Amino acid sequence: MRSIRLFVDGPLAADVEITLPDAASEHATRVLRLRAGDALALFNGDGHDYSAQLLDAARGGARVRITARSAPAAEESPLALTLVQGIARGEKMDWILQKATELGVACIVPVLTARTEVRLDAQRGEKRVAHWRGVIASACEQCGRARLPQLLSPQPLAAWLSTREPDAALFTLDPQATLRVRDLPTLSAAQLLIGPEGGLDAADLLLLRTVGAQGLALGPRVLRTETAGMAALAMLQSHLGDA
Repeated sequence: MRSIRLFVDGPLAADVEITLPDAASEHATRVLRLRAGDALALFNGDGHDYSAQLLDAARGGARVRITARSAPAAEESPLALTLVQGIARGEKMDWILQKATELGVACIVPVLTARTEVRLDAQRGEKRVAHWRGVIASACEQCGRARLPQLLSPQPLAAWLSTREPDAALFTLDPQATLRVRDLPTLSAAQLLIGPEGGLDAADLLLLRTVGAQGLALGPRVLRTETAGMAALAMLQSHLGDA
């Protein structure tokens, strides 16, 4: 039997009735075709799932009764992973955010580097962040997470480096590096910087050296931006996190 989970951006509690927000109501009634009496789970990012029953399947205003609060199906990783992603174009960035969420990252930082091709003014940036939050919420619905990764506003790489958590190890991928994931000691937090489609240039790499970033090798091949981060995140989780 399929498990239906919906994100609700608002307070949830057992033994109450609520009207689903427009997006969740539309998804439940038009996409999933739920009917009155159907069971589903709600979550709002507080770390819990909320069992519920659909009372009224009216489009645009479906009502549910929340019956219980429970632990989510997917536990959070003990390794607090931050993906610092050079902003990629269009759907490629959506794919990165979706898969990074599925892989259990705690935080995602979209950064502008010397070779970033995407340009965001204030208005466009707000719209893009709102869209990205929706992508992340949908990924959490699918993978069972009850906490949404934190998504920071797009910012220049130098700005993030000046405010980053200094106690977390910072890594960049480098096929020439001698350090491998298997060589890493136990970590409670790690930051992984991935460049955009054109990679990192000399100025970016100089900035990273000044803050002590370490090169990490996954193998001899140069990976695309949408492949590199996911491969590294999976290996870090397997070695230090979810394993």
